[in-house]
Amino acid sequence: MTVAASPYPSLPVRPRSALRSRRWLLWGALLLLVALLLGVLVFLAREYEESRDQAAVERDAAAVASDIRSALIRNVQTLQSLHSVVPTPDSWMAPASEVLARHREMVRLEWRDNATSLIASRNTPYMAEPFGSMGREAALPDMRQACEAARRLSGPAFSPSYFWPMREGMGMEFMEMCLPVVRAGAPNGFLVATYSLPGILDELGNKDMLRGHGLAFTEADGTRLAVHSAIQGDRRVLRASTLLDLPGNSLMLQLESPRVSRTGFYGLFPNMLTAVVGALSLALLAVMAMLGRDMRRRQRAEHNLADALAFRNAMENSLVTGLRARDMQGRVTYVNPAFCQMVGFGPEELIGTGLPAPWWPPELVDEYQQRQAVRLAGQTLPREGYESMFQRKDGTRFPVLIIEAPLIDAQGIQTGYMSAIVDMTEQRRVEDLNRTSQERLQATARLATVGEMASLLSHELNQPLAAISSYATGTLNLLDGPIAGLPQADLQLAMRRIGEQADRAGRVIKSVADFVRRREHVREAVAPAALVDAIQPLLNLQAKKQDIRLQISVADDCPSVLCDRTMVEQVLLNLARNGMQAMPIGDPVSQSGLRVLSLRVALLRQQSAGRAHKRWVEFTVTDHGEGMSPEVQNKLFTPFFTTKAEGMGLGLSLCRTVIEQHGGALVHEPALPRGTVFRFTLPAG
Repeated sequence: MTVAASPYPSLPVRPRSALRSRRWLLWGALLLLVALLLGVLVFLAREYEESRDQAAVERDAAAVASDIRSALIRNVQTLQSLHSVVPTPDSWMAPASEVLARHREMVRLEWRDNATSLIASRNTPYMAEPFGSMGREAALPDMRQACEAARRLSGPAFSPSYFWPMREGMGMEFMEMCLPVVRAGAPNGFLVATYSLPGILDELGNKDMLRGHGLAFTEADGTRLAVHSAIQGDRRVLRASTLLDLPGNSLMLQLESPRVSRTGFYGLFPNMLTAVVGALSLALLAVMAMLGRDMRRRQRAEHNLADALAFRNAMENSLVTGLRARDMQGRVTYVNPAFCQMVGFGPEELIGTGLPAPWWPPELVDEYQQRQAVRLAGQTLPREGYESMFQRKDGTRFPVLIIEAPLIDAQGIQTGYMSAIVDMTEQRRVEDLNRTSQERLQATARLATVGEMASLLSHELNQPLAAISSYATGTLNLLDGPIAGLPQADLQLAMRRIGEQADRAGRVIKSVADFVRRREHVREAVAPAALVDAIQPLLNLQAKKQDIRLQISVADDCPSVLCDRTMVEQVLLNLARNGMQAMPIGDPVSQSGLRVLSLRVALLRQQSAGRAHKRWVEFTVTDHGEGMSPEVQNKLFTPFFTTKAEGMGLGLSLCRTVIEQHGGALVHEPALPRGTVFRFTLPAG
């Protein structure tokens, strides 16, 4: 079978991208033409406005120059009136002063018979001695030039301007005007008027017209000679320069006018035709801009939607928290990969399932059914969430934390619940490990407490045991002699001392045990003298061995102290023994010639701003040994730090702990001329 060819040629089918490119090309060309037309209109209108404003400024400059020229001619007529009668130098001064008072632009008037010889002169009352800094002679060349020109012209002539320095580093631009004086047809000298260029601008210009404008005399290159006013700031200005032609001299006058800033629609379009065309062009541009913006918004929305979908998928895949969405009937509408991995079911097995859920343990179905009924009835649970138990597909159980929130759609209507499920298995394992570690730490702390108690007992029992040994040795020495002459009183005293020290050892053991267990100590009011008397026998024995003199002083007004008697006695004994050991045999003696250990007790006087205050009793132990170096002072109260070969380094650390438990403080400082002072305070009972 043969198919006949079509009589019409087939049209080429252009791709959609080519059509879109051509459409955008046409839109771009149209937009470019409209923008070009609008730009040309605006440019021509602005040029017209600027040329008109420039012409107005030039007319104003010519008017100002004409006003100044007319005023200078009137001044010539006024000056000629000074010689209308035959004046004398004295009679000339008064009318000259009046002329200077009326014309501030003049700074000096002179009557000369020639260009060098002065007849009379008068200065303006508004300026103190204008030629006082250098003298009038320095300006005579300019004046002679003006007078020569006046003689040739047979009329007034002006000299070129010159700068005249003033006091305090200031200066002013002056100009000389020379007027020939003729009387009865014969020359009668010259009348010279000195003008200040700033005064000419200030006094001879039209002040109403110059308001808001800038006016100045300039040179041909634009250098300003005198300024009346200037446009402040960086505003755009229009400038016009005109020539002020005077007899014998010409000045360049420059006028500045701020450019009128038109705002809004009328600032861009100065006439109606341009405004109408511009409005139509702007309307067309606005329509095109709206169409283009709509297209861009639609494309941007599509791109944002695709990006948001990709971001959501990436976020769902990276989450370790399970997400589950349900509708108001309890059917699952969404699950993320983390939830599927958590329960072991695939998304297709969970989407659309209702209650009971496949991850509920069979024995807890009834309880979970009641909880879901309460939730679906509108009685939502707290935001903090609740714990539950889930079952995986393989039957294993694991604890979870469920946090739920209402699922609201774009119209503000609740369509279900969104749940976040956190697997608590790892957290439970960490809690079990923490609990086990805590129990081990407690056991270690108890072992450390036992070691601390052993160290304390070994340190504190050294002193009473040493005393018992000393008394036992003394008793044996007595018994080695004849029995008949044995002193019974000495034996009884020695045995009593042995019993006291044994009792003291027991009390030390009890106090140290209480200290280690951190129990409340039994404190009583004890007289400071009793504390000193309890340890004095032990101190006397050691002082006698080392040939040290004891000085014990207890103030009469010293009250009782509230303390643990045994522990405070140990503190006093430790400090006194350390002081004796700091003064070994053979050490250089003090200024008194003896090695002395001082123990003093006194009431500490303190100033108190309130009505009720606490009283303190101060104990001071002073030795005259070699003192301590700064390194030893920094580590003095550090446990197990000692400078003795047989020491344990616990004595001072325990002493400070005992005193601080009583509310006091243990401090040390150097003694004079040498040695160390230890002080501690206890509250009065």
